[in-house]
Amino acid sequence: MKEIDPLLDKEKQEKAKVYEWSGRKLGLWGMLVSGVFNLIFYFTGLSSVVANWNAVSSVVLVFIIYMLIYAGIQEVIGLPLSYISGFVIEKNYGFSNQTRREWFKEHLKSFIVSLVLSIIIFGALLIIFQKFSNSWWLVASFFMVFFSVVISIIFPVWIMPIFHKYEPIEDEELKDSLRGILESGGLKIKGFFREDTSRKTTKENAMLAGLGKTKRVILTDNIINNMKLDEIRTVLAHEVGHYKRAHMPKMIFTGLFFNLFSFYVLHLIFTALFPAFLTSIRANITLLPMFLLFLSLIDLTFLKILQNALVRLFENQADTEALRLTGDVGAFKRAMAGLANRNLANAYPNFWVKLIYYSHPPIGERLRRAEKYNEL
Repeated sequence: MKEIDPLLDKEKQEKAKVYEWSGRKLGLWGMLVSGVFNLIFYFTGLSSVVANWNAVSSVVLVFIIYMLIYAGIQEVIGLPLSYISGFVIEKNYGFSNQTRREWFKEHLKSFIVSLVLSIIIFGALLIIFQKFSNSWWLVASFFMVFFSVVISIIFPVWIMPIFHKYEPIEDEELKDSLRGILESGGLKIKGFFREDTSRKTTKENAMLAGLGKTKRVILTDNIINNMKLDEIRTVLAHEVGHYKRAHMPKMIFTGLFFNLFSFYVLHLIFTALFPAFLTSIRANITLLPMFLLFLSLIDLTFLKILQNALVRLFENQADTEALRLTGDVGAFKRAMAGLANRNLANAYPNFWVKLIYYSHPPIGERLRRAEKYNEL
């Protein structure tokens, strides 16, 4: 094994590689199963049968029934892989604190939330297809940006409480310390909240969630219990760094570009390959599996690598801001190494793995950058 940072546990790094590869394999199988399901659902005619069900005259009701059937079948087919990756592997590596029943309950809630959001998104797209047939790709791109902003606003208020309990943090020393970091970055928040993550997993996280009046600091109970105050400060300083570098508006702008590219390419493909596209709402519903299949292919073959590279750039910039705001390289390094050791994060992945899968710089790179910052 190559020489690693002394703060990292060598044995855990070896274990992290096996853990990572276990998840990657299941992810690849999941993509394959999803792709094959979409092909079968469309080419067997099942998609057309459901979309053109004459017993239901309301196209809105047909669409909802279609989504229930489509998503329900896909969920049942993908459930074994989800169970192995989300429960079995997490149990085997000592991360999951859930019982089997609790996991299924949480998985069901996740499925319902995803289904509701999917109905809203694809329902809106169907309306856009119908009203803006020649320029749907342009209107849909702006809609997706608008929808992502709305979700960011309501996420900590309506969606996150479905899965976790949130209580105001009472530790005044912790809040005062974190408040100083926020003020140095010119940030105002709704409050400091503790998330009850430990009842599900041993993994740790911290975030600035929400937008505008819903923006708040959320610390998992695991991170509060496992990190020292100076380490938590540097983790939050990283989040403040995103704000100072205006990464949110930049992500919105680049997201618009990525959506424009994806939807325009889809427009060209579908008008060439599927003559029924844009001819009626029911025809568009029928084509939904192929729409999702081609969208995922565009994402996998091109956009994912670009998006990951952009986000890694932003993460590096936020790290630099965190080091500047706190002036504490030691705390930053301890925080990053601690996360890698406790969460089994592979600090030194293969270059191609990083390129395709990593939306954040590997911990090893972050530790090296911190060391270089210390030498400046």
